[in-house]
Amino acid sequence: MKLSNYIFFCLVLVLVFNSCKKDDEGGPIGVDVRDRGEQYIADLDTIEEFLSTHFYNYEEFEADPNTTDFEIVFDTIAGDNSDKTPLIDQVDFKIVTDGEDIEYKLYFLKVREGLGEQPKFADSTFLKYDGILINEVSFDNAPNPVWFDLLSVVQGFREVSVEFKGATSFTENSDGTFTYNEFGIGAMFIPSGLAYFNEPPFGIPLYSPLIFKFSMLDVNECDHDGDHVPSYLEDVNGDRAILNDDTDEDFIPDFTDIDDDGDGTLTKDEDLEPDPDLNVDSNGDGDPTNDIGDGDPTNDDTDGDGIPNYLDPDDSESRNPEDNS
Repeated sequence: MKLSNYIFFCLVLVLVFNSCKKDDEGGPIGVDVRDRGEQYIADLDTIEEFLSTHFYNYEEFEADPNTTDFEIVFDTIAGDNSDKTPLIDQVDFKIVTDGEDIEYKLYFLKVREGLGEQPKFADSTFLKYDGILINEVSFDNAPNPVWFDLLSVVQGFREVSVEFKGATSFTENSDGTFTYNEFGIGAMFIPSGLAYFNEPPFGIPLYSPLIFKFSMLDVNECDHDGDHVPSYLEDVNGDRAILNDDTDEDFIPDFTDIDDDGDGTLTKDEDLEPDPDLNVDSNGDGDPTNDIGDGDPTNDDTDGDGIPNYLDPDDSESRNPEDNS
């Protein structure tokens, strides 16, 4: 699967992001790379033309809004379908800025938002999907659900995913499959500048707007480096470009750095708040009332300067007494 080929972790994630950076100076040798702004205008026209001339099987969904097996089907508004409501009257959109400071109108169809957990931009989602070109030719699909790290997919896919939610529950069937309930169902219409632009994988033409139809079944909050700080909170400057957050400037982004401030104390060990769980003896001394660490390093600020200890090299106290000697 082409989308799944973008999944990677830790340093591999860093290397791939750097090598695949979208840059107008990149692209195949000998091929002039198009201007991103001009290409966006062309893509937007193409997408809005599709939305204006197509509809989806909304009547089927309206007949059973609690369905567990609904699949979006697009068709052209013509002939017997001439009275159907066009997609352009049913979609939402958000404004997304890429790494070149170009603003994009990113359309998405929210058939059902879902009632479960909502992912952050750095989380993982469990979903079924079908990726198609604007001519409705499929280039990738996953009829059986797969996990995707949202940091590893194209920006447009990530930005729409955070607008949906997973299922509230699931049941195991006699054949070993699972039925999910009240999960998100939707589609996204991505300009090439928020997709693969001039560096698409095999099977996708250059500068292609993409459409993904999907069902979001589950969500998992990610902590890529296991430091007890969720990865979305490691976006210190709040720009969602998580690779540029490197507090100690050691060339390791915070979300893969186990000592974010480089003070010699692991981030997870700068969690000094008392452990509120009196049913577990975390340090194994027989007394659950004296355990240190509430599982959240973000709420510890020893010197009260507004910077949590794990990002403040001035505060290096560890919850492990032997580290403070």
